Amino acid sequence: MADSSKPTVLIIGGLGFIGRHLALYLHENNLASEVRIVDKVLPQLAWLAPEFEEACSKEKFVQADASREHLGENDERSEGTNPAAEHIPRIFDRADGKEFDYVINCGGETRHSQPDDVYEARSFALTMTLAKECARRGISAFVETSTAHPPPHPRKETDKIQPWHNLAKWKIKASDELMKIPNLQYCALRLPHVYGAYNSDYFAMLICVARVNVEMQQDLDLLYNKDVKVNTLHVRDAASALWRAAEWRASVGKLEPSNPKIPDIFKDSSRPIAFNVVDHNDTKQQHLAEALTEVFGLKVSFVGSLASQLAKLNLDEVLDDMNEVNLQEWAELVAKKEIPRPDMSVDGSLFESTTGWKPKYETFNADSVREMVESYKRMNWWP
Repeated sequence: MADSSKPTVLIIGGLGFIGRHLALYLHENNLASEVRIVDKVLPQLAWLAPEFEEACSKEKFVQADASREHLGENDERSEGTNPAAEHIPRIFDRADGKEFDYVINCGGETRHSQPDDVYEARSFALTMTLAKECARRGISAFVETSTAHPPPHPRKETDKIQPWHNLAKWKIKASDELMKIPNLQYCALRLPHVYGAYNSDYFAMLICVARVNVEMQQDLDLLYNKDVKVNTLHVRDAASALWRAAEWRASVGKLEPSNPKIPDIFKDSSRPIAFNVVDHNDTKQQHLAEALTEVFGLKVSFVGSLASQLAKLNLDEVLDDMNEVNLQEWAELVAKKEIPRPDMSVDGSLFESTTGWKPKYETFNADSVREMVESYKRMNWWP
């Protein structure tokens, strides 16, 4: 029987990569008295590994899409015909009539290079709908995943963020808009590249490309150079950080300047509470290259900054004509002038000092790659 003294938790996007690991973390550590997992994808279609079966069981699952509710606000159809109207009660209402203690949003569009309307509908709209409902219901903590994709140089929470891409732009816009919602007890975690078992984005693509190059007996070329930072975080650490953030945000309550639990930078009501979370590895592309070399036995090289900039512009014909001498000379000129490369480097010390959270998986290495490969093998995804 569930311990009623423990928090009740609602996970949005609970069948996604981070969401399912969060559900598993809560289940394995018996942290919640009730967990509800909401996703627009059915569990049968989510490719869940066996270890997630209990944590993401059908008894805990509700199929719904909260972003449709936000889009329905301006629906011109007659009252009662909006199919989105049923989603919010189905997501939030509990049998005992009480509210969830924590709402953790792991949902939204995670693919890169999507048009603005996709991010607006699937990320921005989702966040705004959930935030308004959490504020209306008096939820103790609304926590969500955000992105740590700032410009070059290490970034603290006090720095002004200039998003690299549309995904980050809409996450930041949502965070700013949330400050206009009264009575919202909000906290965001800006996550770097998250890796771990069953990863299906950045690291999955990198590992698959490495496997193909092994099959073709070719070296692997990566953009930019070995010193470009690609900060990392294990998915289990992402899960534990989200849980700790929810506990902390609920304990803080309303933002009062006199509250010693609140870092000074967040006592200004115009700044959203958003923490950087990262491991202690200061991961660079060199670490990725060394891990791939150890696991796959292939040579990993870097094409340099000029070729990388041209690749961004899709100038394939120009790239074909570039010779190694020109690229090398350009790389040396850039290095001589100390021109910064676009890297992802964030400082996660504030979250650790504020909440006491620490990463369990401090470094990214060859074992990190092996863990992902073994998870693909268990699912019969690996050739």
